Amino acid sequence: MYLKSLELTGFKSFAKKTELNFATPITAVVGPNGSGKSNIAEAFSFVLGEQSIKSMRGKRTEDLIWNGGGNATRANRASVKVIFDNRKRLLNVDFDEVYIERVIYRDASSEYSVNGTQVRLKDIIELLAAAHIGASGHHIISQGESDKILNANSRERRDMLEDALGLKIYQYKREESERKLLKTEENMKSVESLRREIAPHLKFLKKQVEKIERTFELKAEARKLCQEYFKRESAYLVHQKKLLDDEQRKPSEALKRLQGELAKVNGTLEQSARRDAKSDEAIKLESDLSLLRREKDKLARELGRVEGAMESEERILKRERETASREGSQTVPLAAVQNVVAVIETRIKELENRRDESSVEAFFVFIRRTFLELIGRYKHVNTASSWGRSGEEVQRLRAEREGLEKKLRLCHEREMALHKSYVALQARLEREKDSSRSAERDMFRIMTEENTVRGVLTALQAREEKLTLVEADFKRALHEAASLLGREALRFEDFVIADEKGAPLSGAAMAAEARPFQDDRRRLIEKMKIRIEEAGAGGGEEVLKEYKETAERDGFLESELGDLSQSAASLKNIIAELEEKLDHEFREGVLKINSQFQRFFTLMFGGGSASLQVVKEAKKKKNDTDFDLTAEGLPSEISSEEPDEISEGIEIEVSLPRKKIKGLMMLSGGERALTSIALLFAISQVNPPPFIVLDETDAALDEANSKKYGDMIENLAKLSQLILITHNRETMFHAGLLYGVTMGAGGVSKMLSIAFDDAVAVAK
Repeated sequence: MYLKSLELTGFKSFAKKTELNFATPITAVVGPNGSGKSNIAEAFSFVLGEQSIKSMRGKRTEDLIWNGGGNATRANRASVKVIFDNRKRLLNVDFDEVYIERVIYRDASSEYSVNGTQVRLKDIIELLAAAHIGASGHHIISQGESDKILNANSRERRDMLEDALGLKIYQYKREESERKLLKTEENMKSVESLRREIAPHLKFLKKQVEKIERTFELKAEARKLCQEYFKRESAYLVHQKKLLDDEQRKPSEALKRLQGELAKVNGTLEQSARRDAKSDEAIKLESDLSLLRREKDKLARELGRVEGAMESEERILKRERETASREGSQTVPLAAVQNVVAVIETRIKELENRRDESSVEAFFVFIRRTFLELIGRYKHVNTASSWGRSGEEVQRLRAEREGLEKKLRLCHEREMALHKSYVALQARLEREKDSSRSAERDMFRIMTEENTVRGVLTALQAREEKLTLVEADFKRALHEAASLLGREALRFEDFVIADEKGAPLSGAAMAAEARPFQDDRRRLIEKMKIRIEEAGAGGGEEVLKEYKETAERDGFLESELGDLSQSAASLKNIIAELEEKLDHEFREGVLKINSQFQRFFTLMFGGGSASLQVVKEAKKKKNDTDFDLTAEGLPSEISSEEPDEISEGIEIEVSLPRKKIKGLMMLSGGERALTSIALLFAISQVNPPPFIVLDETDAALDEANSKKYGDMIENLAKLSQLILITHNRETMFHAGLLYGVTMGAGGVSKMLSIAFDDAVAVAK
């Protein structure tokens, strides 16, 4: 026995707790009409999850709860508990005894529990489906539904047969897979929508990243050029400084020596007693000539400095002009920006007290006009002022150079005149003063050599001034490179410059290179700096980080989409396999049912034939011509292009003996009852359920057919436990346990029971 007992409390007419024990294969429930017998069959449907109140002869949930009568007050809840013997693991629960309980309340809420643990309706349905038990179907036939399978359409018959054959579990799995597939497809659409949403932003970020990467590549190339340029320039400066030191050493030593000799000669001439006025004149000419040459040397050094400064300013002016030619290089004073911010903040405070849309629009127009005025005011200011300052400095240096050149020419002319006078005086002294000629000759020789040495030193000092300017430009270039290209550009000491054969160049070889090549490198670096400034790299790291995060998110979504596609394909395969298995099991089950149906039909009618036929029906998705409302509210025809759905159903074909009746519509009430009983018993023989509840299915049978019915339930009881609600004595005769239902004046159903096996033992 699988079914042990049924317990009702407050369910319909069973106001008090009522328990029915099922200890025999066949249990009969009898009683007068209206006593509440059929409430027991409905209690089985109720506890097993039936949701249709109408099928349980009610309109609302409250109709299933005891509503009061007599001395019994109405109940606020109704509960039904069914207990199964699960030692053979009929139900997939690891308990030897399983009880399922359902409780409903007057607020229409419902609770389900298995062995005291609250569960969902879905859990109840899946648990029972594995044991071929359900809230409705072939194993629970309520009053008046004995020929339900005959009255149903072909599609409904197929559903009943699938339920009877135990195929509901496949249907649940298929429906669950279809729900999962639908959810998966919705998730795929959601993921695709997200990818479409971020695609434009990702595309924009990719372009920005490409631009930044090009800027990085340009910077890397510029760093290498700068490192080569700086290393060559550093080598050139070191070499030139060393060369100047070497070249200045001998002239400086010679000048010191000549000055010492000249001092001795002057001492000799001063001490000479024969020195006369001409000698004093010669000394004066010598002194004037010496002072004039010192002044000339000073002017030459100053001229070299001015020429170097002017050359540097001209380069700066050129670079400023190139920078100023690019749009967007103007500078706006901080005070002007602060004034604009103060005006905007004032307007914002005024706008906080007003929330209307027109004020907000006027505020945005004011913002736009304010910034346009600021841009127009300072658009051309920086260019003119910058050029003007640099141009004025160049003009000043050019005027200073012209003045120095003029002074230098005058000094040179005075030097030539003094030198001519000095030579003439020297000639006279040679003739007049033989005694002091040697000293004077030495003095003139020393002065000539001193003049030559001083000229060499002046030229070297001019070169030193120019070298100082070159070094200043070098330091300025280092600072600019560090600010634009980073500290990496200053690490030129480790940069290797190789010759055509791949051998590293020495410092002397780099310094020996012609200067125009280095100037070409400097101009190329300046051009690359301009390109880098125009490309701009502000916020590059943030853009790269955002692009990486967005690309990773897109890749994740793409991976998710792939996983969802695989899941969808897997679910489709599962659905196809379930449908194939469902169809195969169904067709095999129909063949088995047909065999039993024919046997029971022949037994009931003494001959004839009966069978189930699988038929295909066309179900239209939409009529050939549907109607929709146009913009004017008039119906418009919409022709359907979707094909019709093809579904399979079950048709019942019967042929009675000795009658030319082959259709169900031509059967009498008794014949329909016999046919439905034969079919129900045939279904139960093919896939026996644990128990069957039959509510007055034998009501339309005569005495002869009742005996046949009794014989059939005897055979059926060998496969399934039977609960029979009946008025038929022949049926009662086959029951091992008889429950009698009575109803008193208060409308409360009460139970009496007789166990025939025990009664026979007592009678003996």
